[in-house]
Amino acid sequence: MRTVSHWIGGKPATGTSGRTSPVWNPATGEQQAEVLLASTADVNDAVQTAAAAYESWSESSLAQRTKVLFNFRELVNARTQQLAEIISDEHGKVLSDAAGEVQRGLEVIEFACGIPSLLKGEFSDQVSRGVDLFSFRQPLGVCVGITPFNFPAMVPMWMYPVAIATGNTFVLKPSERDPSASQYVAELWAEAGLPDGVFNVVHGDKESVDALLTHAGVAAISFVGSTPIAKYIYETGLAHGKRVQALGGAKNHAIVLPDAGIDYASDHLVAAAFGSAGERCMAISAAIAVGGAADELVAAVSEKARATKVGPGRDADSEMGPVITAAARDRIVGLIGTGAEQGADLAVDGRGLTVAGHENGFFVGPTVIDRVTTDMDVYREEIFGPVLSVVRMDTVDDAIKLINSNPYGNGTAIFTGSGEAARTFQRGVKVGMIGINVPVPVPMAYYSFGGWKDSLFGQSHIHGPEGVQFYTRAKVVTQRWPHVDAASGSSFHFPTST
Repeated sequence: MRTVSHWIGGKPATGTSGRTSPVWNPATGEQQAEVLLASTADVNDAVQTAAAAYESWSESSLAQRTKVLFNFRELVNARTQQLAEIISDEHGKVLSDAAGEVQRGLEVIEFACGIPSLLKGEFSDQVSRGVDLFSFRQPLGVCVGITPFNFPAMVPMWMYPVAIATGNTFVLKPSERDPSASQYVAELWAEAGLPDGVFNVVHGDKESVDALLTHAGVAAISFVGSTPIAKYIYETGLAHGKRVQALGGAKNHAIVLPDAGIDYASDHLVAAAFGSAGERCMAISAAIAVGGAADELVAAVSEKARATKVGPGRDADSEMGPVITAAARDRIVGLIGTGAEQGADLAVDGRGLTVAGHENGFFVGPTVIDRVTTDMDVYREEIFGPVLSVVRMDTVDDAIKLINSNPYGNGTAIFTGSGEAARTFQRGVKVGMIGINVPVPVPMAYYSFGGWKDSLFGQSHIHGPEGVQFYTRAKVVTQRWPHVDAASGSSFHFPTST
């Protein structure tokens, strides 16, 4: 049985806990590896190693950091296929989707390659007689990333390139469900010339998370995951003096108006709901059909859901793979059943799907549930599976009110041919990321990613300009260089400009 180890100080580390967790192949249902689970002592080793590396890395030149980042960018670009295969084998998503994930992570690496420009300070000459004022930003220290299973390459890449480029060192705690991508990336960092100890990986469960949240040597924590855990991460980290950004769950809605092209809208809804088996924090899980659009939309989406090719991620014909674990499959199947019990119509029922040759895989078929109401479990819960709920509303204003009443505020979209309706939507909806005829509005790397309400705890969104700010802190210097014989000009009153 293959064992996935930690990565500390530029090399694999076996740790001290002796505990492991299984790593499954979701397409076959078989265990393919085991991953080490870190103890508190292992976490301490990683943090102390990162702290020691910080002493020199934080003093490295911008030119040195940029050179390493460009090397890393070239390696990730060249090894995209290998990384995609690792992701597909452990997560289950199809290879093209896994490669797309790597590409979106690569864009953040490319953004971080411009760190010399991103870290420019400000300067004001002669703010008072003989006095100049300037500011600059410095790194924080040891930064931590705690990341989810659904994007084992991309989400960590939204964190550590910016953290490392700004002069911090990093400890990554990825999901124990699909850990090998992080191990592979650690090897690429070493090959790129990153000094030992700047990037470290510890695998684990709650013990390792709590150890990171409370460790005195950790300066900042970035997290992506479910809302209850995000709230716990934020409150615990904050209580222990950390800077924290914690991105939580989502219930992403897409409004479809009668003037939208139904064929276009249904194509994109199916892709946004069932891509990656719905295991995306930006997946569309609730479609709001407005007015006369409902019947035609449900018919079109249902037809395309039935035609979706479900199979193992390595199969080039597959459009959707399995979900991550048997427990996830069982939970999703249970919620589909609850939807039917509570009065919704199962337009397409994905329960009981089997894939020839992969009968033990963790598969759930694309599911469309019509006439969903807001009191149903399939609406209230973040299903995180290939399930699209259709809610029927009379007007676009009613649809906006529905979205705003939801506790989540991650992403949302509208399909319409009306600029007026789109503008009303984008200004009125209380959600962080908005798509106009774009169902999955993930910002480019030079903007920042983040939601509102229960989808974000903390002030900072992730990557982009807000990422640079999160991983640094400002210094402002007021300076004077008086002539040696000049009068001091000192005074007991509060200093003012003259």
